[in-house]
Amino acid sequence: MTEEAAVEAGVSSPVGFRWFRHAGGVNPCLPATVSGRYLSSSEREDIALLRAQGLGVREIARRVKRHPSTISRELRRNASTRTWRLDYKPSTAQWHAERRARRPKVAKLAENERLRDYVQDRLAGLVQTPDGRAVGPDGPAWKGRNKPHRKDRRWVQAWSPEQIANRLKVDFPDDESMRISHEAIYQALYVESRGALKRELVACLRTGRALRVPRGRAKRKAWAHVTPEVMISERPAEAEDRAVPGHWEGDLLIGLERSAIGTLVERTTRYTKLVHLPREEGYGLQPRVHNGPALAGYGAIAMKNALAETMSTLPEDLRRSLTWDRGKELSAHVAFKIESGIPVFFADPHSPWQRGTNENTNGLLRQYFPKGTDLSRWAAKEIAAVEAAINARPRKILGWKTPAEALDEHLRSLQPAGVASID
Repeated sequence: MTEEAAVEAGVSSPVGFRWFRHAGGVNPCLPATVSGRYLSSSEREDIALLRAQGLGVREIARRVKRHPSTISRELRRNASTRTWRLDYKPSTAQWHAERRARRPKVAKLAENERLRDYVQDRLAGLVQTPDGRAVGPDGPAWKGRNKPHRKDRRWVQAWSPEQIANRLKVDFPDDESMRISHEAIYQALYVESRGALKRELVACLRTGRALRVPRGRAKRKAWAHVTPEVMISERPAEAEDRAVPGHWEGDLLIGLERSAIGTLVERTTRYTKLVHLPREEGYGLQPRVHNGPALAGYGAIAMKNALAETMSTLPEDLRRSLTWDRGKELSAHVAFKIESGIPVFFADPHSPWQRGTNENTNGLLRQYFPKGTDLSRWAAKEIAAVEAAINARPRKILGWKTPAEALDEHLRSLQPAGVASID
C-alpha cells in the first residue's frame, strides 16, 4: 500500500501519493533479476563452483546446458577486476550483469521529433469539422487524477498506443526510424522522468487513467464466484427455446449514491418482478470499511436474502432456474440455491444478449427509474406499483397479451395439477 510505503520512506501519505502519481504508478527500477534469456544467479553459482574445480569452458557449458561461447564471455566480462588476477565470483558477476541491463538510454520519442509529433497528433490531435474548425468541449483542467465521472472530456483523435505503433508500419513502410512499440508509448506517458510526452496526455487514452494498473492486479480473478458448473452452457436446454415457463433472467438497475433495484424477468411470459433493495442501517452515517459489511443494499448477503424472499412467493412450477449477470452481488448463489431450490447460472463475459429479455425489460424500466437518479428514495409499495404497470402493458411478442395475462393463462392450464395462481 502507498501509505505503508510512505511510512517506510519517512514521509507523509500525501507526499507518498504525489511521488506515486509522478511515477505514473509504474516502478521505474528494474527487478532484481534479469530476463531468463540470460544467465541467472543460480547458474553463475554453478559456473563459479565448476570453475573452482578446474573444469574447462566446454565441460562447464555442457553441465549448465549453455553454449560454450556464453560461458567464455561470462568468465571474461563479469569477473572481479579489483584483484591482482581475474577471479570469477557469482555475486560480483550478478552485480555486473544487472548494472549492464539497466543501460539508461534517451527515450526514442525524446530524440526523434518527427516520431514524437506523429504520436502526439494521433493521440491528442483535435477533432475537426471538414472546414478545419475544432469541435467538442474543452474538458476539465489536468490535476493528475483519473478522468472525471459524469463530466465532459476533451474531444481528441484518441488513437490507442497499439493503433499508433502498428499504423506507423503502414504510413512509413520504408522508414525504420519511424518505429516504436506500444509499450514505449505507454511508458512515455506514465513515467514522467522519461520526458518524452507530457503526463497530462494520459487523459487522451480511452480509460483516461492517471495511474497505470499493475499487471498483477489485472491477473486477479474478477469473477471467482463463477465456476464452470454454473455457466450458462450448463443451463437446461428447455430454457433456451422458452417452451417451459419458470426460467428467469435477473440483473440490477443501478442509480446514484450506490442505490439499486433488482429486476427479474420470466423468459416465456415476460412477467417481471422487482426486488426492493433498501440500504442497510448505518449507511452514510459511518465511514466505509475496507472489506467491511456492504451497506448499500445489494451486497452478497442482502441480495441473496432479498431474492430468496421475492422468489419464494412463486409457485414451485415457476422456480426452475435463474440466469444472472456476472456481478458479485450474487456471489452467494450457492446459499441462495440451498434456501430457494432455484439453480443459478451466469452469462458469459461481455455477452448481454444471453440475457436479452432482461436487458430489454431494464430499458423499459428506465422510463420510471432514469439513470443518474437516486433509486433508494422509492419504497417497496412504489416499486410494486411500477411492477404492476409493466406487467399490464400489452406485448407484441405475446400476441398483444400482457405478461400478467400470459402468466395467468399458464397457471390456469396447470390448475388440475393443483398449482395455485400467482395472485
